Amino acid sequence: MAAFVGSAGAWGVAPVVGGRAASGVAADAPLSRRHAAASAAVGTRMALATPPSHGGSFWKLSDAERRAAMQLPGGSTPEGFSAKYVAFDKADPSTHSLDEVVYRAAGGGLLDVQHDMEALARTPPEEWKDLFDRRAGRTVWPYGSGVWSKKEWVLPGIPDDDVVSMFEGNSNLFWAERFGKELGMTDLWVKQCGNSHTGSFKDLGMTVLVSQVNHMIKSGKPIKAVGCASTGDTSAALGAYCAAAGIPSIVFLPADKVTMAQLVQPIANGSVVMSLDTDFDGCMKLIQQVVEEYPIYLANSMNSLRLEGQKTVSVEIAQQFDWLVPDWVVVPGGNLGNVYAFYKGFKMMKELGLTDRIPRLAVAQAHNANPLYRAYVDGFKNFKPITAEKTLASAIQIGDPVSIHRAVQALEESGGVVEEATEDELMDMSARADRTGMFNCPHTGVALAALDKLLKKGVIGREERVVVVSTAHGLKFTDSKVAYHERKLHQCSSNYANDVVRIPANVDRVVDAIRKRVEF
Repeated sequence: MAAFVGSAGAWGVAPVVGGRAASGVAADAPLSRRHAAASAAVGTRMALATPPSHGGSFWKLSDAERRAAMQLPGGSTPEGFSAKYVAFDKADPSTHSLDEVVYRAAGGGLLDVQHDMEALARTPPEEWKDLFDRRAGRTVWPYGSGVWSKKEWVLPGIPDDDVVSMFEGNSNLFWAERFGKELGMTDLWVKQCGNSHTGSFKDLGMTVLVSQVNHMIKSGKPIKAVGCASTGDTSAALGAYCAAAGIPSIVFLPADKVTMAQLVQPIANGSVVMSLDTDFDGCMKLIQQVVEEYPIYLANSMNSLRLEGQKTVSVEIAQQFDWLVPDWVVVPGGNLGNVYAFYKGFKMMKELGLTDRIPRLAVAQAHNANPLYRAYVDGFKNFKPITAEKTLASAIQIGDPVSIHRAVQALEESGGVVEEATEDELMDMSARADRTGMFNCPHTGVALAALDKLLKKGVIGREERVVVVSTAHGLKFTDSKVAYHERKLHQCSSNYANDVVRIPANVDRVVDAIRKRVEF
């Protein structure tokens, strides 16, 4: 059942729960009502908002009317907004146009994308909320994407026709009710960013970067290809989006350190795939040398364009909770660009009045690749790169993260923490969560194991609302899952392994085997 409900002059569809529309539930409402509201928001924000003059039926609008409905009231257009590169180091005054091929500030530090916040603030927060809700999941190009529904906050100046999108984002926010109860929690959620085109959250940043490159090429910039170093997921996203745009892509991968499922993705999309006898950090150094001499555009997260797409995860989370912010967001950390991106999204919403606070961030690292955790334990007094050891959470097997200083800022300004997980802990926790209906990548296992530790330490309260960001789909890491359940991982005890029962095709033997596992 559904009912039309008003929201700051816009109209939307919200489900009826117990005879009442599950929207606008106050933060101090009973927990069951807040769960109902958030669960409703996850599914129904995808079918929102048409003007009441059309009876609330979006499908009755003409193409021109639909496109008009995707704009701000009064016909405001993206031309009124702007963004540019600035130095992340505030002591460096250098700035650059987003149309420049540049990766570092004049002082040698990282760049950041800075939006004209005064221009954005001229639109009231309720109008931003209604606009984002109207666009979510729609077919009007490119606003149905979870990233491009926030176009004014991402790349406001790019023409719609230059956008390269595969309808990324809009990923479900899963209420992990059963698993939360096992941990003694009442309000645990998992943001399933792996439910995306190439199976990881990297799609969110890659759509922005490849769109900007597409725009620059059309504008005459001499870019011949886009390249990246990768632990697997970045290369998959780059290969797919470049293939969609017809732009050559080149990926540098550490030999024998990515899964076959990850490796086959850029191969299938026609990328030039380089398997190098080094680790990710070595690949990163090589790709930086290559792009300095040849017209290849660098796609790694030191390029802050990707972070603009990734920050929309934060906006989606708030949007799916009816613009309420969770208490904690737990994030697996490798190269650490995502940590800063999520913080940036929450900060932007707070500054523009859509939300009233920034959640605390908890970064989870694998024990075998934990440079941020070591720095955190030392009070961030001194960061030292390490040589990352092999971890089953291969996408975060990084010892010298590019975005270390970005991540430290995000943690310090959000009151965040850092925790680690061993190989045994991350695989056991992933398997436990799988038994409650999930299908987690090892990196999500790291985040869940870190959450369990922080709960036991009393850092995170069991009544607090916690969102764990799942960065990739478990189907990309089936090798480690199979090995876990077959007890073939020497560093893991496989406490939650599920044995396959192999018996003759005899009904009596089958029933006997079932009785050993299921009570009749």
